Amino acid sequence: MTAQTKSIHEFEKPLDNAFEKLAANTIRMLAADGVQAANSGHPGMPMGMAVAALTLWTRFMRYNPANPAWLNRDRFVLSAGHGSMLLYAMLHLTGYDLPLDQLRSFRQWGSKTPGHPEFGHTAGVETTTGPLGAGFSNGVGMALAERWLAARFNRPGFDMVDHYTYAIVSDGDLMEGVASEAASLAGHLQLGKIIYLYDDNHITIDGKTDVSYTEDWAGRFTAYGWHVQKGIDANDSAALAAAIEAAKADPRPSIIGCRSIIGYGSPNRAGTSKVHGEALGADELKATKENLGWPQEPAFFIPDDVAAYFAQARTRGAALEAAYAAQFASYAAAYPAEAAELQRMMAGELPAGWEAALPVFPAGKGDATRNSSGKVLNALAAVIPNLIGGSADLAGSNKTDINGKPFIQAGDYSGPNIHFGVREHGMGGILNGMVYHGGVIPYGGTFLVFSDYMRGSIRLAALSGLRVIYVFTHDSIGLGEDGPTHQPIEHLAALRAMPNLTVMRPADANEVSEAWKAALLKADGPTVLALTRQNLPTYDRSAPGMGAAGGVQKGGYVLFERANDGLQIVLIGTGSEVDIAYQAALKLADEGVGVRVVSLPSWELFEQQDAAYRASVLPPDVPKVSIEAGTTFGWSRWVGNDPARGIAIGIDHFGASAPFQRLYQEFGLTPDNVLAAARKLL
Repeated sequence: MTAQTKSIHEFEKPLDNAFEKLAANTIRMLAADGVQAANSGHPGMPMGMAVAALTLWTRFMRYNPANPAWLNRDRFVLSAGHGSMLLYAMLHLTGYDLPLDQLRSFRQWGSKTPGHPEFGHTAGVETTTGPLGAGFSNGVGMALAERWLAARFNRPGFDMVDHYTYAIVSDGDLMEGVASEAASLAGHLQLGKIIYLYDDNHITIDGKTDVSYTEDWAGRFTAYGWHVQKGIDANDSAALAAAIEAAKADPRPSIIGCRSIIGYGSPNRAGTSKVHGEALGADELKATKENLGWPQEPAFFIPDDVAAYFAQARTRGAALEAAYAAQFASYAAAYPAEAAELQRMMAGELPAGWEAALPVFPAGKGDATRNSSGKVLNALAAVIPNLIGGSADLAGSNKTDINGKPFIQAGDYSGPNIHFGVREHGMGGILNGMVYHGGVIPYGGTFLVFSDYMRGSIRLAALSGLRVIYVFTHDSIGLGEDGPTHQPIEHLAALRAMPNLTVMRPADANEVSEAWKAALLKADGPTVLALTRQNLPTYDRSAPGMGAAGGVQKGGYVLFERANDGLQIVLIGTGSEVDIAYQAALKLADEGVGVRVVSLPSWELFEQQDAAYRASVLPPDVPKVSIEAGTTFGWSRWVGNDPARGIAIGIDHFGASAPFQRLYQEFGLTPDNVLAAARKLL
């Protein structure tokens, strides 16, 4: 390239064919070299979608590489996360904090270029993707958060929240159910600032897509209410640009079918599954470079004029953000309260004094913890306006509605309530996307048993450190007559096994209040609130021997103790079974046995406490009985492995259909059974 060629090319202006090919081949070869160096990865997608990425990043997307967190940037989601080298190439070329050495270290220990993009690990990566469909649904959540913030904060002449969510999605994404769930809701809500480029290369790992995927995808998305364009040549930047412009002009969410050639440029593997998920190999990489007129050495070669062209991203990004900052200063002068609140929300901060809104419930017969949760939620929503969410068509059961407030709907995104529909996994992915976007604290409800449907999204929330709150009600056989299909048995254990997920199973209304507090205070990961259908008593914390509900913040605490002559037995429970332990403890105390009841609502929080505190609550030398209406798997951690020193009471089989009182009796979840177990250990 000549100096003249370099000087005439600026972002947002068409490139001449020769330079465009050079820039696109730079992206292709960075990806191919990175995968070859690792001898692991997916070169095909980056090579096939290089022109599409080039067009999007240089002619449409608004971003500032020097400040990846700029509030009003466009969001980019690489839903086809296996093609991560495409994203890493674009981040490096446009000036994000991703040196070339990091591309050379692709997939290696300690690098900023892991096999699939990870949020919070690499500057400019907006979402953790790889599990297909996840990024698709995350993008819907991002767009929903953008519309909600725009509705709350934009004013005439001040569009302070006004950006697009772009994504590259794959055939695998479109096959996944989570993407279909999210797409359906996006179409229903007319989230028009979504623009997805579909890498329609007709290839999967197993071969051609037609071995399993022959549907009319365009017809499906049209039926969802999307703006659909198909048959766009992925190597025709003018056609791509026209399609994106048409998408921006349409009020519906948009998907653009980009007919691409996987592994474009590879003479022997392009258009085949062979280039999907493995390195080209030394010989084919050499042949590809020859085919594209690319120098064999050095690897990771970037022509000077290409580097200079992409360097404009930092200049342009700084100018875009500076213009926004000037506008924001005027906005802040005109609307100071709104400006301050927007900044607070985007920083992920809670409003001052919010804890004062947490209700304190009077002692008495109490209520189902799901009902208590609904009351706490409504109290908190009055002081935390960006606490928004809903339920997968179970709001009346989950108690997730914010009373008297509108539901988000097409054209009006101002309300805090969301109808997710019967779309548990889609809901999970959308909740994650809302956190990725920033500015909101989302929650989503369903029955605990249906958490299985959204486990993939829960796991990604935990992996990415996202503050998502899950309101999972009907948390045991206590839901009764719906029977074993709806009665969670293994679910608490399975969720507790997930790193960075806090599971809270409160025992009464005041523990519920404290559980919500803990969930909001955890800004670096998700929280599960496991709540009952059946009523539970609210304890009188002022009674002799009773502990304060604030102990929930430590995960476990002494709820009750009567041990004047020394502690002889510890009874441990969670949620609805705490009262069973408490009733047994009262009988033991009346018999003169030194007894303690420990409420253990969160194993995770309890494990975070120092050893001295844990030992003070669960003395290692005192026999223990645990009771929980779920599998006993994992309870040996607290009661030990010696049956002469510890017994776990639970349910290691599926439930049955009957009133919950009968189920608890039949399955041995009773004070008498706890008493019998305790006496074995005394």
